[in-house]
Formats: sequence, structure tokens, C-alpha cells
Amino acid sequence: MAHVVTAPMRNETNADSTGACAPVVQEGEEMLRKWEDLPAGMRTAEVRPYWEILRQKRGQLWLKRAFDLVLAGLLLVLLAVPMAVIAVFVKLDSPGPVFYRQERVTAYGKHFRIHKFRTMVLDAEKIGAAVTSGHDARITKIGARLRGRRLDELPQVLDVLSGNMTFVGTRPEAVRYVEKYRPEWMATLLLPAGITSEASIRYKDEERLLEGAKDPDRVYLEEIVPEKMKWNLKSLREFGMLSEFRTMVRTVFAVRQ
Repeated sequence: MAHVVTAPMRNETNADSTGACAPVVQEGEEMLRKWEDLPAGMRTAEVRPYWEILRQKRGQLWLKRAFDLVLAGLLLVLLAVPMAVIAVFVKLDSPGPVFYRQERVTAYGKHFRIHKFRTMVLDAEKIGAAVTSGHDARITKIGARLRGRRLDELPQVLDVLSGNMTFVGTRPEAVRYVEKYRPEWMATLLLPAGITSEASIRYKDEERLLEGAKDPDRVYLEEIVPEKMKWNLKSLREFGMLSEFRTMVRTVFAVRQ
């Protein structure tokens, strides 16, 4: 498990989403922190039941991390050439970097910069909402193709290898959204953010839901996030490798539709 740095950085910090300093994780520490070592904003009555469930499944948490490392390493080798080709197309399609590195939040409130192929114009966040709606004018031509098949998320295997993400888990949200989490939602930060989840599958077309909204950020936070959190919390209550395998299979079929 990757350790949290002790000094604040621009791309990765040890500050939790409540502004408190998250405890430093040492190499070899358990996959699930002790209750007293959680950030203050997570040591609540709402989070405790989820922590207890995961505490009883620590063996599966280690298996989950081992699975992540093996699969991410294998995929990185297999996808190296396709990802290089995509990178060239992204670079030729519009000015700007190949990767989109927005700051997101993962386990225990740690901030990190996610790896995604850039699918929007440069500085898109400065000219629109943090979430994307259907037919967003900021999406580039190659970006539309990549987003349609979720190919923009392939570089996230790098985040899985680093320990900032996992294959199945709550999608990493932007800091501005996590700062508005309800107490129970903080339980989703007990595990690393995921590439896919049941919530992601059921809301894979959320951009269409936001299409035409006068305030996409408000609609996302007040209407979509609460519904997604129901599924995220359900997945925590029912955590197990078998259910995660099912989610991965369902993701493949969902992307192909």
C-alpha cells in the first residue's frame, strides 16, 4: 500500500477532506487502519458499522490489493502500445497535455492527481462546471470517442499500481464534492477510490442526466451523488472478492453497450 507523504505537495497531500491532517501510513501497515488512526472526520457513528464490516474481512482486503497489483501490471504491459497510440491522437487533436490530472480524493481523504487521457479543451474547468454534461462543447473530437468507450480511463492502471486507486470501488470525486459529503458517505473513503463500481455502471450515462441543467454542479451533488452513494454504501456492506469480480464483468458488458 502506498504511503501518504508527510509534506504537502501539489499533486498528492496527506490532508483529509475535512482539512485535518491524515495519519501517515507506514509500509507494511494493515490494509485497513485502526479506528483510532482514522482522520477525525471519519471517526463517527455513521462510519463505524462499515469499518467493523471491513475489519472482519481484512484477509480479503489483502487479496484485493494483490489482485490489483497483478492485474494492473499485466494490463500495463498489454495496453502500453494502444495507450501510446491514443496519446498521439490526443496530442494531435487539440493543444494541451496528453493527460488530465485533476485532483481527486481517495482512501482516508488523501488527495492525488488522477491519470486520464485528456478529452476536453485545455483549461476546461475554468470555462464550465466540474462535471460534464451530454454534448458538452468543451469535449474534443477524439475525446468524444474515448469517453464513449471509457478509453480515457485506461491510464488509471498507473493509479492502481501506486495504491491511490483500486479496480472496484467508489469513483474518486473532486475535492469540492467530497468537502460536502454527508457523515455516512465518508465511509466510502475507508477503501481506495475505484475505476469502476456498481454505481458507475448504473449511472454510466450520467452526462445525459446533466444535459440541459442550468447548474450541473448543483444537480450532480444534490440529485445524482445521493443516489450513487446508496450503491456505494451497499457495496461496502456486501464487500467481497466474488462481488467485485461480478462488478468487473458487468462493467465490460456495460461499456460494450
